Amino acid sequence: MVSRIVAISGPSGSGKSWLARALCDRLASQLPGPQVDVVPEDAYYRDQSHLKFSERIHVNYDHPDALEHELLQAQLAQLRASEAVKIPVYDYVNHTRAQRVRPVKPAPVLIVEGVLILTNPDLRNLFDLTLYMDTPLELCIERRVQRDIRERGRTEASVREQFANTVLPMYERFVAPARQHADVLVNGQTVSEQELQNLTQQILVLTNHSSPLENRS
Repeated sequence: MVSRIVAISGPSGSGKSWLARALCDRLASQLPGPQVDVVPEDAYYRDQSHLKFSERIHVNYDHPDALEHELLQAQLAQLRASEAVKIPVYDYVNHTRAQRVRPVKPAPVLIVEGVLILTNPDLRNLFDLTLYMDTPLELCIERRVQRDIRERGRTEASVREQFANTVLPMYERFVAPARQHADVLVNGQTVSEQELQNLTQQILVLTNHSSPLENRS
């Protein structure tokens, strides 16, 4: 079994995780058994346990250097080679990796979602289909505020400060230019049912072919 790897990128708060879940639901209904899994780029934030908490909160987590892309690349290659892996779990409250890991088994379809995954050429070479959530930044920040307060124990002031100080500058430097590497631009403001069906069909077609799309260097 050769896994087909679908990448979903775009700015923070653009709807990547939502799209990954939506595609998983549709693919699961059309493929027999456990045939799809999601690997979040966020799981690969570098461990910061060697730093004091007061130092961790000042790390620029929106720069590619904050992520262990080499581990993500290695584990995706293992999954593609039909080898199971144990991916990290990130603790957003403490700004470091959790002690536990998450086992992931090979599957015909793997969805990788993350802000910076299209900035890395070695990762791009592993992807069979790349999607970019083209969402207005004004909507992204409002979504991020709601998510980080609800799920990550942040305050609205801290979320907006981080967005202005690091998220936006890193978006302009790294994320927006990587948009050119996407096969499909998805309107993250309103994703129609028809668009979801079309994307699902594109992925299903990939599972019926033995050769990946052209090399993206």
